Amino acid sequence: MPFASQPVRRVAAAEGIRASGRWPHTIPAVRQLLTDGLDLEPGVTFLVGENGAGKSTLVEAIAVAFGLSPEGGSTGARLTTRATESSLADDLQLTRGVGGKRAGFFLRAETMHGFYTYLEQNPSHVREDPVFHELSHGESFLTLINDRFTRQGFYCLDEPESALSFSSSLAVVGVLNRLAESGSQVLCATHSPVIAALPGATILEVGDWGIRRTTWEDLQLVQNWKAYLQAPERYLRHVL
Repeated sequence: MPFASQPVRRVAAAEGIRASGRWPHTIPAVRQLLTDGLDLEPGVTFLVGENGAGKSTLVEAIAVAFGLSPEGGSTGARLTTRATESSLADDLQLTRGVGGKRAGFFLRAETMHGFYTYLEQNPSHVREDPVFHELSHGESFLTLINDRFTRQGFYCLDEPESALSFSSSLAVVGVLNRLAESGSQVLCATHSPVIAALPGATILEVGDWGIRRTTWEDLQLVQNWKAYLQAPERYLRHVL
């Protein structure tokens, strides 16, 4: 894709960087990225996998390498409370698309409470934000997404479903589809079979094997949820 126009065409190891024996290089998905690189498609790409598989580590590092705040927000946000991000962003090099937009936003579920405080302390000059802390967790997420996910650019989301009901998750699917149709690029780590079902999205499953492209129907996540909903007692008898 030599003339691709999406914000990020490819993610690979920076010059002189090789996969090492230190964390997070020891995570199979990270090691594969540093060894082989990863082409990012236009539209929406989902990273799906178990806890600890590296999907959030990858999304966070790519977001920071793009110039987004590790604690969430746009390219202009400078929220810093307690640094918990890995050093992986320093090991990455992004190949940007010709004419690709520089705007972006990182929505990170685990730091949103602090980000709401940041927005209150640094009010926008172009919009009047609600008092996010006075909204429910799900309402604040949906309000933020609808208000901030409007410009063409690069959007990174880390497990947005953590705050959302079923119907709210469907609303997020609609937002992601709108972004893709408007020419934006999205990278989203998720555990939600609802969100990952967006038609036309690229799905990358991460695990002990590294990173592999798959379909929604073949995701272990989807198969597990289908089996559980058909007969929850088969699973509950092992934990109750």
